[in-house]
Amino acid sequence: MAAAAVAGALTLMINPAGATASHKDRPDKLIPIRVLSINDLHGNLEPPTGSSGRIADETGTIIDGVGGAAYLATYVKQFRNRDTVLVAAGDLIGASPLISAAYHDEPTIQFLDNLELATSSAGNHEFDEGFDELERIMEGKCHPVDGCSPAGKWKGSDFEFIAANVIETKKNKTALAPYYVERINGEKVGFIGLVTQTTPSIVTSSGIAGLEFTEEVAAANATSRLLTQKGIKAQVVLVHEGDQVTPNQSPDACPVIPGLGSRIATGVDSEIDLIISGHSHQAYICKATAPDGQQRYYTQGSSFGRVLTQIDFQISKDSGDIVRSSVAVDNHVVRRTVTPDPETVAFVDLWKARSAGVANKPIGSITGDLPNAATPSGEIPLGNLIADAQLEGSRTGGNAQIALMNPGGIRQGITFANSPANEGDGVVTYGEAFAVQPFNNLMQVVTLTGAQLKTVLEQQWVGGPNNQAFTKILQPSSNFTYTYSASGAWGSRVSNIKIDGVAVTPAQSIRVAANNFLVGGGDAFLAFRDGTDLWSGPLDIDAFAAYLGAHSPVAPPVANHITVIP
Repeated sequence: MAAAAVAGALTLMINPAGATASHKDRPDKLIPIRVLSINDLHGNLEPPTGSSGRIADETGTIIDGVGGAAYLATYVKQFRNRDTVLVAAGDLIGASPLISAAYHDEPTIQFLDNLELATSSAGNHEFDEGFDELERIMEGKCHPVDGCSPAGKWKGSDFEFIAANVIETKKNKTALAPYYVERINGEKVGFIGLVTQTTPSIVTSSGIAGLEFTEEVAAANATSRLLTQKGIKAQVVLVHEGDQVTPNQSPDACPVIPGLGSRIATGVDSEIDLIISGHSHQAYICKATAPDGQQRYYTQGSSFGRVLTQIDFQISKDSGDIVRSSVAVDNHVVRRTVTPDPETVAFVDLWKARSAGVANKPIGSITGDLPNAATPSGEIPLGNLIADAQLEGSRTGGNAQIALMNPGGIRQGITFANSPANEGDGVVTYGEAFAVQPFNNLMQVVTLTGAQLKTVLEQQWVGGPNNQAFTKILQPSSNFTYTYSASGAWGSRVSNIKIDGVAVTPAQSIRVAANNFLVGGGDAFLAFRDGTDLWSGPLDIDAFAAYLGAHSPVAPPVANHITVIP
């Protein structure tokens, strides 16, 4: 009797009256979902200028006047409906203009909360001020050094940064939540966060002490399995890593040059339906082949709020998974021809006024433009000027003999013409100087031997054990010269190294000034870590401002410190 009862119960569970037939006859219900995404905003609340405010449109034509928080907000509101979630792929803060950076990017986070951002992968720049600061941004309370902003006590963000591949080594657990699940139109979608594994080489090492940045694909796959176990089949990766592209292509095209982003997009588990990327500041819509041979979309939306990515798809009610054939993607160029969102305009104006006293203060003058553009040797006149400022700011106390500046730390140039602040032709304001190098890095000096200094210079090129991703020519102070061979093998490119016209010997001890990012081995200049007798001095922006004030009017330097031979 008991056995019969159990059997009957099993029969009812497997085949309730009429259930199988009706299920077979009933068509699968498809649930519409829309995902909007951004990446690499970098605190650009005001419309970006110069090359940062340009992009190729759908015809491949370069257009001016794109981006800006108020216009991005208009686009988000235009394309948002009841079935929509807004997400991001990192670098929303860090390397930001002064309007945001003056208050540790709290204004940008508030703007994103106003847009109802649901989640974002962490980017490398989210770690610029250290992991403790990233936690403060998410959790709340005022800055431990600078205190509360004019808006009062910081409440924290309404969203979390996620990263499945950032591990707290002592606790052996993820430092950030590995994923975020959003119920959209009644269906669950899981977002897996990833940040580039190269983060330790491109942020200050002290700020991420105790953290390990693991390989992205393995972390994504482990998290995907966890989501599947929880019954979440619709899965999207938000990864702060991407590819370079053939320039001047439509943002809806796929002109990518396969690199680290493509490796991740093709390598993550086949259960993952979409890959939304960032980091490389490019716009593309591609399809990547998953390990099971099926294709899935792989996208990126430029930077600085210039593109809003729209992804529409359907989820099967029966399986809970994304129907791959239903996925449609469009990259919308954020043109300033639309009406800016009034609430955001007022918000940005408020923070602009709050930071104006600092931003518009004159600190020096120049006699001509200082563009952020490299000569054939790789020298950037503005980079030479920054290196001279760093040398002068590090001589007293640090006994610096030369200075070297990383080119990636030069974010934009300085123009001679009067700016909208109406400070006058040739006048340089603190805001303009800050826009050049907005990282608040500390000036440091270490002792290197001549041989170690040569190794640092050799590490400017790919091909060595430091795994340099691409050539990065360090900007030398004006008293430092050398020659390199354009065709030479790695390790033997550099010769004729001189300081103040005197040849450097391998055993010679040299006091080298650089920012703490480089001294910590940033940008894969690992030989800096061999330096001894570390000295720390002023912030790099303070050294730059002091130099401009002491030497104005400053003429653009002649970029003749590096000689190139065949």
